[in-house]
Amino acid sequence: MLVYLAAAACAAGVVIVASRLVRRARAGVDDPDPDGPTSAHTGAMLSALFLLAFAIAVVVPWTSADAARANTYAESQAIAETYWAASRLPAPEARRVQEGLSQYVAIVRGPEWRLMAQGRLSSRGWAELDRLRRDVIAVKADDDELKDARNGVLEHLGEISAARRQRAADARATPPAALTAVTVLTGIVVMLLPFLAGARPRGMTLVPLALMAGLLAAGTYLTFDIAHVFDGALAVGPEAFTSLQADLQRIAGGR
Repeated sequence: MLVYLAAAACAAGVVIVASRLVRRARAGVDDPDPDGPTSAHTGAMLSALFLLAFAIAVVVPWTSADAARANTYAESQAIAETYWAASRLPAPEARRVQEGLSQYVAIVRGPEWRLMAQGRLSSRGWAELDRLRRDVIAVKADDDELKDARNGVLEHLGEISAARRQRAADARATPPAALTAVTVLTGIVVMLLPFLAGARPRGMTLVPLALMAGLLAAGTYLTFDIAHVFDGALAVGPEAFTSLQADLQRIAGGR
């Protein structure tokens, strides 16, 4: 953060030094007017900077939310495949693994989903996956068919763990703080630029200025509201796991 502040201070210093040098060289003309070339150039550049920061602050969370939503469906698909693969194990072990998978789904779509809005996952989910892995490893495989069945379940459990780790990363991900700060600061400066340039809007000229300020404020708030993948306007919901619960019940009922 100090590097950003130092760069901004250096740039401001360059402008001040250039202004003094031009004045001493008696080059150029004075530009005190609010609608002069200096204000026009500054306004255009500030608007472009705000639009760039705003676009990034919207596009990045939107893309992250789409990727996180796709990952939840990938995880739910891996759970369903594990549930099917577990049916090849001996009956007691198969029932234990399938019940554990159902319990894992209930944990994820219930208490864990509320925790993800705070950027973390529950320890119960990890513990349930570890228990399932240990139970499958402990299955005695006396022939090649059982070995293949056990290895298949372990492979699918690895896919679930990988998708879960990606979900944990998605829950922690937020746009850089510097990007948010630039969006807010440039938005404020764009709103106040006419006053900073020396203009005194009056009457009907205040109407479009107020509308612009209101829309900028709403847009800036939007960047905060969508910053977290599992919270806010673009929050990814547990739909993948809700539908998965019904699928697991259907599969269990067909046994």
